[in-house]
Amino acid sequence: MKRLLVLLLFFCIVVPPAARASAYNAHPRLVVILVIDQFRGDYLERYHDEFGASGFRLFTDRGAYFTDCNYDYANTYTAPGHATLLTGAYSDGHGIFANEWWDPARKRQVTSVEDDSTPLVGGTAGALGASPHNLLASTLGDELKLATHGKARVFGIALKDRAAILPAGWSGDGAFWIDQKTGAWVSSTYYGAQLPEWVQQFNNSKAADKYWDQEWTDASGSVLGNTARKPGVGFYEIVGGTPLANDYEFEFARELITNEKLGSGPATDLLIISLSANDILGHRVGPDAPEMHAMALALDRQIAEFASFLAGHLGLANVWMALSADHGVAPIPAEARALRIPASALDDGKLRAQVNQALAGRMGKREFVRSADFGLFFLAPEAFGNTPEAAAEQAVGAALVAAGMRGFFTKSQLAQGNAPATALGRKYLHSASPYGGWWVMAVPPPFFVPGARGTSHGAPYSYDTHVPLAFYGAAFRPGAYRGHSEPVDLAATLASLLGVNQPSSSIGRVLTEALASTPAEDTGGGAQ
Repeated sequence: MKRLLVLLLFFCIVVPPAARASAYNAHPRLVVILVIDQFRGDYLERYHDEFGASGFRLFTDRGAYFTDCNYDYANTYTAPGHATLLTGAYSDGHGIFANEWWDPARKRQVTSVEDDSTPLVGGTAGALGASPHNLLASTLGDELKLATHGKARVFGIALKDRAAILPAGWSGDGAFWIDQKTGAWVSSTYYGAQLPEWVQQFNNSKAADKYWDQEWTDASGSVLGNTARKPGVGFYEIVGGTPLANDYEFEFARELITNEKLGSGPATDLLIISLSANDILGHRVGPDAPEMHAMALALDRQIAEFASFLAGHLGLANVWMALSADHGVAPIPAEARALRIPASALDDGKLRAQVNQALAGRMGKREFVRSADFGLFFLAPEAFGNTPEAAAEQAVGAALVAAGMRGFFTKSQLAQGNAPATALGRKYLHSASPYGGWWVMAVPPPFFVPGARGTSHGAPYSYDTHVPLAFYGAAFRPGAYRGHSEPVDLAATLASLLGVNQPSSSIGRVLTEALASTPAEDTGGGAQ
């Protein structure tokens, strides 16, 4: 017994303890965050039994899966969602409250990432530049870079510029998106004077060409669509709305990991992949179409193939993965009405005209609302004369209610934190931003969407706010967690596990219930 105690003491002293999970010593070597553009939280349950063992079920069956994850804001659009996931904040913290907004200085609509000072590289000459300059908060990647003195590498990729740029943050080593016409990968001078050589070689290989003129079939062989070329219609519109677009993104992601040697440095690296195809298709056909079913099953296979690549390249024991989405989507109004659910399409142009007409009766015929985007109405201050901003916004809001909206919140009101102490009031407080000049956010009725065709998102209701949230890796305790969670918890949890500061405006909760019994350790094991 005495000898055994001596041996045990020897091993306690001589055998080094398991390496701590920490960004500073590259445990894990790589964190991959998959963001699916327009992917409702209920899809993972709806199609669970049809998924394979190593795609989505890697997260739902072998990872930490949060079934009740909802955005706690109203502006459920692509740009705010991507910013929220990586900043751990809502729009009132990171500033990105829409995909685009009115810029009073430029006197025109601008996108959330538009930046004239950073021209595009690799794309159409003279095209608008893009950068994260509108972000008002740091991201998980920024905190990784700060903590490791720049040793961590951070990249974002997507078909859309905003979905690649905003997650990568201010200090990202690269963000790549596609030229919508050709499918070639582009970036901007914010990240470098020219594309990395390997990206140039990838584009020069005409990698996008093989995705043209293909048939898209479901598991039974039925043809759901094709990518035949059409005059004047680009890669983004034709290939982008099929599973082939996700194949293309994953192909590029594998090239990036290999050529940038992600996971081989002295600190943990971070890659955010935003898969845009679901959104491009979903707007056209809605969440219940057979095409969306087939898209989910194809993506399940694609995630499994990518996980297999990571296993062979780095070993899954050295990788943490997270899965979420930027927003959900409403059902097609006609399909909801068929079930006797009140639903309809709202025409932003008609609403705008109704507001202008209502105010003209009191103030004369003018353009009081200069642009509108499903619930977000940008005002023309000059049309209101000497009327103060708060009063002008209130007048527009009242006209919107008269036109059928359930309520409204103004920029002035939200800037002062003035909203009812209700769940809805909190969602709109979280949607506030200093950008956009004068504006009003209308509260639409449930199941009402803009446009006469297809469907959309951007409402404060569960079909738009409910998204997946799941983690896979040695640091997480597998299981389905049915308590409340929010997308802001993703960055907070990963920052805590990696031992870096929370992003500057993070309000997320560390999801301690899903952490392994010894979350500070990574033994190099874990599920394979």
